[in-house]
Amino acid sequence: MSESQNIEWKSSWHNDYLKWICGFANANGGTIYIGKDDAGKVIGLANAKLLLETLPNKIRDSLGIVCDVNLQTGNGLDFIEIITKPYSVPVSLRGRYYYRSGSSKLELTGNELNDFLLKKGGKTWDDVMEVGASIDDIDETSVRKFLQDAAESGRMPDVSGLSTMEILEKLRLQKEGKLKRAAIILFGKDPNQFYPNILVKIGRFTGEDEDLTFQEIEEGNLIGLLLSVTEQLNRKFLTKQIDFKGLQRIEKGEYPVAAIREMLLNALVHRNYMSSSVQMRVYDNKITIWNEGSLPEGLDYEALKRNHSSRPRNPIIADVCFKAGYIDAWGRGTLKIYKSCHEAGLPEPDIKPLDGGVVVTLFKDYLNEEQLRKLGLNSRQIRAVQFVKMNTAISNADYQKLNDVGKTTATEELGELVAFGVFSPPKAKGRGAKYTLN
Repeated sequence: MSESQNIEWKSSWHNDYLKWICGFANANGGTIYIGKDDAGKVIGLANAKLLLETLPNKIRDSLGIVCDVNLQTGNGLDFIEIITKPYSVPVSLRGRYYYRSGSSKLELTGNELNDFLLKKGGKTWDDVMEVGASIDDIDETSVRKFLQDAAESGRMPDVSGLSTMEILEKLRLQKEGKLKRAAIILFGKDPNQFYPNILVKIGRFTGEDEDLTFQEIEEGNLIGLLLSVTEQLNRKFLTKQIDFKGLQRIEKGEYPVAAIREMLLNALVHRNYMSSSVQMRVYDNKITIWNEGSLPEGLDYEALKRNHSSRPRNPIIADVCFKAGYIDAWGRGTLKIYKSCHEAGLPEPDIKPLDGGVVVTLFKDYLNEEQLRKLGLNSRQIRAVQFVKMNTAISNADYQKLNDVGKTTATEELGELVAFGVFSPPKAKGRGAKYTLN
């Protein structure tokens, strides 16, 4: 046995360990052993019997819960076992909430605490009523656009003759005339009036992150952002236009339509709407999109490369987007990103955690510096690749002059570039034989 998500060892009792019990109660339960060292070896407790009498009341009075407190013996020494079951209601210690994640005890604050309390109450953020909103805050144009898309998808029941409020009720976006947060996010005239940062920032960078050339900001509801962000990308940021209607096309030399679509949809549908804005960064050789919010508990980043269950952060928003045909309900969005890039002959996308959120990176081609370094190429070989991209070919003599090396080194490193599949071997022999990109 070792310390884990559900097990903790402590050599002696301190009242601070009530935080660990609170964390177990708010997560999946767990056991604390008092009288064991960091290796799990029983070292014993001189006051074990006293703790057996006092701990149950201390836990109940401090946390409002009941735990099993047992006296155990190992190697002739007494130790205490505290078994905490998971609770369906939130448990606090002096007004503070703790949560067990992995082998760590976390104090929940801000958005994390808000999400936790909603979850314990059987709700999600998008299911909460927005008291200050009314039907006047709904954009009819966005509703009509949704209905048109939903009709094409065939996933929406017939709503002919229904009023906007009745349609919103069908979509579970209102109840008894009161709008839910999801209604404002999807169809609101001005969502930023209610929530901060309902926008997408797009920046064009040349080189490193500090080299910002220009930027644009798109605001509005989710339905509108899907269109306006695409138009902005086409207008100023991408050399080859994208069209969300053409999901099956493979864009050679640029980014696949399906990948761009899915990364934008994932960011808008699954983001934490009480946090930072969605941010897109366009570079010479890659494009990234970041949104705040972690993966669902129990889902890791490797799972995104295979079939996995769909557990949206905002299920009502996700359901409306499903009915419109924007997403499916099977957790295949990330699979489409990987597949479309593979079919386009592009490098594998990179999806990873960053700064409290998720960042998705699409690479334009295998010949950018980041990808070349992943292949194991040295700086001279990378310089040679850039030379060929500018001049179409390179000879052994060119390589020597470019990198200030001898013929032997040039021959060896050019041979490695051929072996890596980056260069094609010269078709002719002799001093002027040229290597080209594969």
